[in-house]
Amino acid sequence: MNLLTTFSALSFPEIDPIIFSIGPFAIRWYALAYISGLIIGWRLMLHFAKNPASKITVEQVDDFLVWATMGVILGGRLGYVLFYKPGYYFDNPIEIFMVWQGGMSFHGGFLGVVVAAILFARKHKFPALALADMLATVAPVGLFFGRIANFINGELFGRASDVAWAMPFPGGGPMPRHPSQLYEAALEGALLFVIIMILRHFKLHEKPGLLTGVFLTGYALARGFVELFRQPDAHLGFLAGGTTMGQLLSIPMIVIGMYLIFGKRKK
Repeated sequence: MNLLTTFSALSFPEIDPIIFSIGPFAIRWYALAYISGLIIGWRLMLHFAKNPASKITVEQVDDFLVWATMGVILGGRLGYVLFYKPGYYFDNPIEIFMVWQGGMSFHGGFLGVVVAAILFARKHKFPALALADMLATVAPVGLFFGRIANFINGELFGRASDVAWAMPFPGGGPMPRHPSQLYEAALEGALLFVIIMILRHFKLHEKPGLLTGVFLTGYALARGFVELFRQPDAHLGFLAGGTTMGQLLSIPMIVIGMYLIFGKRKK
């Protein structure tokens, strides 16, 4: 990579992370991404619940929205604290609650929603995998919006590169880098959503847990691939064998996902 490459790189679109503010109150693209993902996912789940074969009612989907929101926020934040910066937050515990400063983990948010779904299914006495398959269908929508918000914030950028679409990111130095957030939006979000919707169209969701397995496996493979282009977190760097935290956390998802796709179990 040379000086000419640096000057010929694309310019980062400087979009203000704050959409608008009124006094101390500010609406950020990051918050809007979470809200959009939850609302669109909720509306899609309502559509699925109206199917006569659905084991989950429209009213139960409405009730679960609050549970899912809490699972995403609490799980995502605690996952980031425990997986990525445990030492820092143990020394500064009050900052754990400062979610507006950023710092959310998908793997933590995923575990938070899993716990919420299991408890909710037990409360209403319907198969947990029926709810899991619904969530697996809509989860890529939230991932898509979340990664777009990461790009707008100029965070979680990629490694230095000389590809034609590389660009310098704020906080990433002068060298152009992979826009890895957009890679994740395309693979974990758009592509995975299309694949799962096609499987639903051919009624493969009638095998309980299959869509959940496809989501887990598809996300883990996409995340592991994009990690090859994404800059590792500065405070973690590369781990054993040149892997990253995102890749290591995706391994259990592949194992569980493959079991749900190919494992034999009762309906």
